[in-house]
Amino acid sequence: MSDDKPVPELDEFETRLKKAQGNSRAPRGLKAATNEPPKGLGLALRCGADLVAGIAVGAGIGYVLDIYVFDTKPWLMVLFFFLGSAAGIMNVFRTVQGLDMAVGYKDPQKPDEKDSNFRD
Repeated sequence: MSDDKPVPELDEFETRLKKAQGNSRAPRGLKAATNEPPKGLGLALRCGADLVAGIAVGAGIGYVLDIYVFDTKPWLMVLFFFLGSAAGIMNVFRTVQGLDMAVGYKDPQKPDEKDSNFRD
């Protein structure tokens, strides 16, 4: 047998694959995934989840340190509750400002653009 001849099953598979790729479209009503910032209810739910998660993780760490490590009963839990609250609020702030969509915190400024706060 020589390998020069194309296998008919592979040719048939390739034509069916090209046909399927040409016909594939997202169903109506659904959007393709993009890097756009969340809007509306999605943004509200994310902000709420960020805030609750920060508070829960902070209070949980403080509770574990209080009970199992240092035996300082309410103090570390109170301290980490406030630290978790601050972290949650900071995450909400970054989400609302759109700063978490890019690698850095600020979009790089183009050389021809001037700062909006700068007066000529």
